Amino acid sequence: MDKNQQGIELMKEGKWEEAAKLFNEAIQENPNDPVSYINFGNVLSAVNEKEKALKFFEKAIEMDENAIVAYYSAGNLYFEEENFVAAKDMFETALKKGLNSSDNYFMLGLTLIQLEQPRLALPYLQRSVELNEEDVDAKFQYGLCLAQQEYLDEAIEQFEKCIELDPQHADAFYNLGVAYGYKENGPKALEMFEKALEVQPDHLLAGYGKKLITKDESKPH
Repeated sequence: MDKNQQGIELMKEGKWEEAAKLFNEAIQENPNDPVSYINFGNVLSAVNEKEKALKFFEKAIEMDENAIVAYYSAGNLYFEEENFVAAKDMFETALKKGLNSSDNYFMLGLTLIQLEQPRLALPYLQRSVELNEEDVDAKFQYGLCLAQQEYLDEAIEQFEKCIELDPQHADAFYNLGVAYGYKENGPKALEMFEKALEVQPDHLLAGYGKKLITKDESKPH
């Protein structure tokens, strides 16, 4: 196992300093290998040294313009900093260069939502879900995006899949309630709001939705 692999194993254990030491040694031994720079950048990112991390990702890209993981990692940093335009550019570049991972599709979709382009986000979130059927977050965000575009039946299907994977997903129950409310199915909406409140008794929106339904209003806002 080389130093990069050893460092990655240490990162999985949360041993950041030890991992950084190994990646630094790997860079000293082979200064032209972009992988070591990406790994060091990921350690810096994990310990919140974001500006330094970005420099390492930029160095990796400078060394190899096809270092696709560097684009993805830089995109995540920009997303965390709420620089969504730069994040979008990075995730799109990673995609163009061949990073067809569910995570990259998911982050590109999320970024487009933040840029108030939900219609453009839909196909990326859909692809993310197709590539990883077990990703609850991706299914939930895809469901929200479908609901915003008024594809209610498709949204309901995604929220139901969320609950299958995570029966404690209060927000999925709540959004099912909203969707059923818009479909004027008051009893089903009420059932979903109540389930959200069972999971999370202080879920304010679910409580509000329940109050609206019990007043015979069929369209919670």
